[in-house]
Amino acid sequence: MRRLCATVLVMEAIVIGLAIPVAITIGHASPRAAGYAGGALAVAAILLAAVVGRPGLRVALVAGSVLQVLVIAAGTLVPVMYALGAIFAGFWVLAIWMGRRWESP
Repeated sequence: MRRLCATVLVMEAIVIGLAIPVAITIGHASPRAAGYAGGALAVAAILLAAVVGRPGLRVALVAGSVLQVLVIAAGTLVPVMYALGAIFAGFWVLAIWMGRRWESP
């Protein structure tokens, strides 16, 4: 489960980083706001990917779930993030479900 969740978070961080220029050019968001919001979400995803394999796994799973909600909420800046956030939230749930299913005896 650790690898699946970490992979989802790393891929999500890449997509969030790529959404920053889109927010600036197409979404007409201010570069500072888009950079701070997107940068904070991407860094949070990378940090969570690093700690999801640690013994406090439950805290990382809850924090990752909160991150999914925040990414969906980023749709207020870039409307396509509603869809991308929902897709990654689905991947997040699927990674947890498949990981638990694989790890159970």
